[in-house]
Amino acid sequence: MAKKNSSKQKKINVRVDFTPMVDMMMLLITFFMLCTSLAKPQTMELSMPSNDKNLSKEDKSVTKASYTITIYVADNNKIYYVEGLPKYDDPECLKETTWGKDGIRKVLMTHQTEDNTQPILDAVKAKLELDQKKDEMEDSVYKKEVAEIKKKNAMTIIIKATDKSTYKNVVDALDEMQICSVGKYVLDKISDDDAKLLKEKGVE
Repeated sequence: MAKKNSSKQKKINVRVDFTPMVDMMMLLITFFMLCTSLAKPQTMELSMPSNDKNLSKEDKSVTKASYTITIYVADNNKIYYVEGLPKYDDPECLKETTWGKDGIRKVLMTHQTEDNTQPILDAVKAKLELDQKKDEMEDSVYKKEVAEIKKKNAMTIIIKATDKSTYKNVVDALDEMQICSVGKYVLDKISDDDAKLLKEKGVE
């Protein structure tokens, strides 16, 4: 009887070395940890109006009129302002300006209070002087100094946006607050008196 010529294949044990994977995972973890710590969130300080119904209008606007500017963001990229608190019986108090350094920024920086001071212009100058020393300062110290400059700025800016205004213009108005180192500003609703004042000026 003939022997069967059968060949047996040797089984090769496949072994995957995961040691390089551990090194790669450690590198990825280190990378994400560094990116997370170095990526600073871009936030904007914002003060919202109080929802307390027990507060009167006088309590909500406890500030000197000369230290207040009311900004109205309207449709068609238009912006209006009132130096001081709005005089609802005098439509002439509402003035139109433009965006940028020759518009609303100039209005803010050249505004003069009853004490013959220009708080926003003084704050901008102080911020520029501080920026020249920024490279020599620690980040935490720099932020503290900027906060101190804003705190000394006694101006209060009230921003009111109409229903037809754009989100971009509202953000532009908030950007002006940062550029002008305004520490106290609020986003407020358009009241019935505001709507009447704007309507008399043909603003939507």
